Amino acid sequence: MPALDINAIKRILPHRYPMLLVDAVSDYEVGRWIRGVKNVTVNEPFFEGHFPHYPVMPGVLVIEAMAQLAGLLTLLSGVARTDGSQLVLFAGIDEARFKRQVMPGDRLAMQVDLVRAIRGVGRFRATARVETEVVCEAMLLAAVRDMPKGDLD
Repeated sequence: MPALDINAIKRILPHRYPMLLVDAVSDYEVGRWIRGVKNVTVNEPFFEGHFPHYPVMPGVLVIEAMAQLAGLLTLLSGVARTDGSQLVLFAGIDEARFKRQVMPGDRLAMQVDLVRAIRGVGRFRATARVETEVVCEAMLLAAVRDMPKGDLD
């Protein structure tokens, strides 16, 4: 499938700065897998406090970036509606392992593979790399839920 730039991603995912952590999708196969990147810059807001003299991307944000990529695959696959009436929510994480720190200037390359999807809940195998080094591996769960009704503007 064709690549997605940041504008296409913003039309699909509800996340916005500073929480949008996928900059581009290089390719994907509907219902199977997706590859994307996060370009990590020194201007990221989390580097101000994590850690000022040794900036490291928090591991939970590496996981969040992979979860957003899983959400994109879910939406691109038609499992959830993209009209704003449904959300793909991060529902769980298993077997997370961190193998390398992510620093300013790194290009975080991620791949997420759908392992199983049953009744609106998907299980994904996710891997993040910087160049050829594995940064993080995890099994992620995502659940499709209807957007709550009411005044949540």
